[in-house]
Amino acid sequence: MLDLPLAPRATAALTDVRGSFGDRAALAGIDVSIAAGAVTVITGPNGAGKSTLLEVLGGTRPVSSGIRTVRGAVAFVPQRAAIPDGLPVSVRDVVRVGAWGRFGLWRRADATAREFIERSMDRLEIRSLAREPFSSLSGGQQQRALLAQGLARDADLLLLDEPTTGLDASSALRIRAVLREESARGVAVVCVSHDPAVIGDAEHTIPLVDGRVRAEV
Repeated sequence: MLDLPLAPRATAALTDVRGSFGDRAALAGIDVSIAAGAVTVITGPNGAGKSTLLEVLGGTRPVSSGIRTVRGAVAFVPQRAAIPDGLPVSVRDVVRVGAWGRFGLWRRADATAREFIERSMDRLEIRSLAREPFSSLSGGQQQRALLAQGLARDADLLLLDEPTTGLDASSALRIRAVLREESARGVAVVCVSHDPAVIGDAEHTIPLVDGRVRAEV
């Protein structure tokens, strides 16, 4: 992989990127540019390569060929947490992980990091749940906590996989509002989503079919 300079205001770019999911080709020559200060939604049918594209943008999945260029910090918010129910972690513990880039894994959070942690919980309206076990939360509350973790990272590129799927209306509305707030302050927000409301909020869409971009809007 090569590191190349980006165009002005572009936060991430993929050039002729090809990748696989297991032994199946998932991306076939993808060219996209992700701009700062906008919500971009990756759309398409199941199996189109949407989650693979998101993982490539986040740097969590290697590519077979092509160029990936990313400027700034990246936060990846999964659809559901891979946290065992028996693990004794609180909501604040989960959100705190997002700020590790600020103070390191084994150091105490400084005042700035603590402020980001608390503010992130406030924005997702879960500060009252800070001491509750993460496993005791509803699906919507867990997804809010995961997004708060992403906000605590204070990233330039915020990636989310189906952020509102299966959530109650209140959680979905709060998450959509926070995504708009993040883009308004200059963050590049990229979601995989089938949700018409999330797609309707987007400034750009990337429609995928069989691992190819049909027409970037």
